[in-house]
Parts: sequence; C-alpha cells; structure tokens
Amino acid sequence: MERYMKGSNVKENVEKLPYQRSVPNVLPEAILEVKVEKLTCRKLVRCLVSCNRAKRISIGKQVHGFALKSGLLSHGFLASSLIDVYSKCGFVRDSRAVFDAVKWKDLVLWNVLVSCYAFNGPAREAYKVFELMRLQGVAGDGFTLSALLSTCVSFDSLESGRQTHGVVIKMGFVLDIVVGGSLLNMYAKCGAIADARLLFDGMPQRNVVVWNAIIVGYGRCGQFEEAVKALAEMIREGWQPDELTLSSVLSSCASLAAGIDSEQVHCFAVKTNLCSFPSTANALIVSYAKIGSIYNSYKCFSSISAPNLITWTSMIHSFAFHGFAAEAVALFERMLQEGENPDSVIFVALLSACSHAGLLEIGLQYFESMKKEHQIEPRAVHYACIVDLLGRAGHVHVAYRFIAQMPFEPNSDVLGAFLSACKFHGNVEMAQWAADKLLVMEPNDSVNYRSMSNIHATCKHWKRVADVRRTMRQNCRLKVPGCSWLEIDGKVRSFVSNDESHPQANEIYFVLEMLIGMMEGE
Repeated sequence: MERYMKGSNVKENVEKLPYQRSVPNVLPEAILEVKVEKLTCRKLVRCLVSCNRAKRISIGKQVHGFALKSGLLSHGFLASSLIDVYSKCGFVRDSRAVFDAVKWKDLVLWNVLVSCYAFNGPAREAYKVFELMRLQGVAGDGFTLSALLSTCVSFDSLESGRQTHGVVIKMGFVLDIVVGGSLLNMYAKCGAIADARLLFDGMPQRNVVVWNAIIVGYGRCGQFEEAVKALAEMIREGWQPDELTLSSVLSSCASLAAGIDSEQVHCFAVKTNLCSFPSTANALIVSYAKIGSIYNSYKCFSSISAPNLITWTSMIHSFAFHGFAAEAVALFERMLQEGENPDSVIFVALLSACSHAGLLEIGLQYFESMKKEHQIEPRAVHYACIVDLLGRAGHVHVAYRFIAQMPFEPNSDVLGAFLSACKFHGNVEMAQWAADKLLVMEPNDSVNYRSMSNIHATCKHWKRVADVRRTMRQNCRLKVPGCSWLEIDGKVRSFVSNDESHPQANEIYFVLEMLIGMMEGE
C-alpha cells in the first residue's frame, strides 16, 4: 500500500490495488486490500499525504469518516494530517471541525490550524487561534510565529506585525533566523523598508533567504538603487545569490532603466550558471526590453531551449511594449504551433500589441478566439484592450456599444480607455458619461479630473475647466511627485517633478522654459 500511495496519481494507483470483495468495512477507493483491524494511524497518514499531493479531497473525507468511526481521530498526528489536507484543498470549516473534535491538542495541531487560517483566511482568525492556544498553556514556537507574520502581509496590517514582533522578542525568538526572515519579509511587504533594514543590520546570522527578503523588499518599495547595492553587498560578504536574487535585482534594474547594471547581472548569471533557471531568463528578457534593448531581449529568449508560458508571455509583452506588433503576433502563432496553451495573461500582451499598432481586425479575431478556441473567459482588462483598440481606430460609438454589451459592469480600466478615446477624438458628450462613472468609482484620482479638464479646454469650455479643477482640489489628496531616472556615464541620475533642491534650480528651470518655448515654436 505504501508503494502505491507514493505515486502522484492517487486514483490510478488505488485502482492498481487488488480488490477483495470478501474484506468487510474497507475504504472503497483509498485502501482496498488491507483489513480494518490492520489499519493503523501511520498507514492512514501515508494515504492522506498522497491525497494531499493529488488534491483528492474525496479520499480525505473517506479517511476522516473511518477515523471518526474507529476512534482513531484522537491521535494528534492523524488529526494534523487531516487538517492539512482540508486546508490545502480550501476546506477551512472542515479543518476546524477536525481540530475541535480532538480532545488533547499538542503544539503541532495548533500550528497546523494557525497555518490553515494564514493560508486560506480569514487571516485574523489565525490570531484568535494563537490567543486561544496561549490561554490553554501552549506557548507556540518559531513555526507559529512565522505563520502569524505571514497573515500580517495578507491583510496588510503593519500594526499587527509590530505587535507580533513584540511577541517574538518576549518569547526569545528574536535571534531565530527563520523567524527573523519572516519578520523582515513582513516589514518589507507592508512598506516599512526602513524597519526591515534596521532589523536586517541587527541580525547576527544571515542566509540567502534573508538577503532575498531585503532585496525584494527594496524593489517592492520602489528603492531600486538600494536593491542593486544590496546585491553587491551580498556578494562582497561571500554569499552566493540564487535565481530569486537575480530575478529580483533584474526587475529593479529594469525599473531604473539601468543598462550597465542589467548587463553586469547578466554576466554574473552566465558565470554562475543561473541563466538556466526560467525565472532568471524571464527576468533578463523583461529587463532588456524595459531598458530599450529589444535585440538583447530576443537574444535571451532565443537561448532558451524549452520556453515555458511565462517566457513566451514575457517576449510577446516586450514586443508589444516596443510597438513590434507583427513580431508579437508571429511569436504567438509560433507558440501555438509548438503546442503551448495560452492563458489570459498572454492575451493581454497580444491585444495590447494589436491596439498600439492599430491591428483592428486581428485584435478582434484574437478576442473572439479566447472563449471559442481556448475556453478562456475574457476579463475586464481584455475588454479594456478592445475598447482602446476601437477608440484608437476612431470607432468611439462602436466602443460605447461594446461596453454596453459587456457581461459585467465596466471597471476603471475599461472606462479609462474609453475616456482617453473620447479625449483624442473630441467627443465631449461621451467623455462626460465616462468621467461621471469614473468619478463615482475613483473620486480621489486626479487623473480622471485632469482628463475631463483637458477635454473641456480643447473645446474652450473655460468655465467647466475651472469647475472641474476646483472639484479636483477639494477631493484629491496630494499626488506623490513623479520620478524618472537617466543613466549617464554608467551612473543613474534621478529626477523628481518640481524639485527645487538643486543650488542652481532657478537656472535649470529657466533653460527648461527656453527649451519648451523652442519646441512650441517649431
């Protein structure tokens, strides 16, 4: 039985077991050969592990029923395995029912339930279970704390994370490298990158996971230069980056548009043989595309012997980003010929390419094929691409009818694309319709107000322009200043909108005004 249960296809493996109808009280699908009196908790747990691997909840329920009838559910390790099976399959209530049925609960059982709520939600229930276990005299361990910290990321609660940090200190796990990594990850993902760095600097021991957490954290918080510096620091201290490290740093290089940094990371990946990992190869494709080197991007793609769906999507998106619509379409057709099934994400890149190149008929054909040929239900982002495609082609009224026929209410992406089309073609009436809906959905987004203000200004409706701008000042919070980067002589220079910190700011803005005047004169 153990040999069969180790297979990945539980149903197929179970059917290979000889069926003995003379044996009474037997689980029909899981264990057909072994008599009831010979069943032990250990064998049931092995069966549950196989169910878990194949997500076969029906067999898990049969084991659950047998455990209840035979009284074996009181064994903690069997109950823990059952909770884990239900949790991995999304059956949270069943997990809790198994937990409540066990009279004597050990630490493992508590941890599995905390992990269940952390994995499936509601996240706050994990904290309630933690409070309950402490009332029962069970202190918890590093696994408990790591699971709790992951829930803080789920509902983006920095305050809960800080409180859990206090519990970590009180319980004496502050030097535990696993818990420390979870703390670091929590602070970074909740946007408190300064706290994450403070924690990182105070850690007596580090590993690659900890380094990855701080590098990913810098990238998530928009501190791309710090992410690149952290990689250099990591290598100086003798640590070997892995594929996650490089893919994260390459993402930061792409955001910085830093060509030299991307090339250096690429060279390091080649030397350390990390280019063979799909995540690194995909990150290289995107990074080169974002810094404007579509040739190197395609060269990286061509070097991959067996591209996966993410690789195809990355390259098609890169072609679309640079306006190579014909190449994007050709690559998509090649992907289909090689037997790769598309998903909804790749259609976003494909439809976007068609939209920017004005390939109206081709874009509409691909949109229709999503459901008919590939059984993919179009989402709002796909509808937004078609609205943009129709709008760019000048078919504003057709786009309006298309929105009216959508199977769900249009979201801000769809309405935003329609508003842009109305703005481009000067259709004030339809623009007003889209803007009214957008302002209800996103009353604090200044972009919608600016779009409507520009449309009125184009038509010289100055009173309406003043009204819209007045409403914008009342409803919109201060916008985060825009920032751009420019690579000069191998160094990345950052520029912030309306920045006057430079000692020669007056002269700089004077030259800028001169250049604007010259461009307008031309």
